[in-house]
Amino acid sequence: MDLFIAAVLLGIVEGLTEFVPVSSTGHLILASELFGYDAHTWAVFNVVIQLGAILAVVVLYWRTFWAVARGLLRRDPLSIRFVTNLLVAFMPSVVLGLLFKKQIDVMLGSPMIVGWALIAGGIAILAVERWSKQGEYLGLGQLPMRQALGVGLLQCLAMIPGVSRSGATIMGALAMGIERRTAAEFSFFLAVPTMLGATTLELWQNRAELAAGTGPVGWSHIAIGFAVSFVVALAVIRAFVAYISRAGFSPFAWYRIVAGAAALFFLTR
Repeated sequence: MDLFIAAVLLGIVEGLTEFVPVSSTGHLILASELFGYDAHTWAVFNVVIQLGAILAVVVLYWRTFWAVARGLLRRDPLSIRFVTNLLVAFMPSVVLGLLFKKQIDVMLGSPMIVGWALIAGGIAILAVERWSKQGEYLGLGQLPMRQALGVGLLQCLAMIPGVSRSGATIMGALAMGIERRTAAEFSFFLAVPTMLGATTLELWQNRAELAAGTGPVGWSHIAIGFAVSFVVALAVIRAFVAYISRAGFSPFAWYRIVAGAAALFFLTR
């Protein structure tokens, strides 16, 4: 397959899956495998194009970010708590991500791990949907700091490809009694610093190869994947929030179980 076509298709996959609890990284790894590409070769591409989807959050929620920025200048308590909760939730992934970077990179090259993680995550979603209790809608600045830390710790599970960053954070929030829409928006906002950090680290570690243009995946492919994931994510985010408010997360759980089983069958045949 032509690399530019692959970049477009992977950008679509990223935009569709980044904010729903099905694991965008896992789907990108499986898609790369399906296209016949080595997952390690496309590792930088798969991380960087996630910024396109994250940019969609900034665009769609710009009023929230702008209000928080203005509130910080006025020392508004809600704005300060918003940023504090975001930082508290972000820090566990920074610490563990740096400590276990080599182990994480090894797992990113294993489609088999993705298959099993998809199934396990689907079962976990069904369990949380069944037993979690719904709270009331709150903004991020209204959540207790202990809940923000709990969500941040659970986000670290997404270092295992196939677990899903959004799935771990949203389901973790629901398990702690946070309302569905609040949980989803918290996951969206937390994605911004998390993916900025991951992308910066990935680009820095692979700067020589990218600058020399020696790898099979170059800046032009990354730019295409970035743009496509941004456009697709713009449409997905609003539809996702509206959908989960009505139907919940069970359909995503069953999708994960079926997709994981299909992936394992494909990989072991």
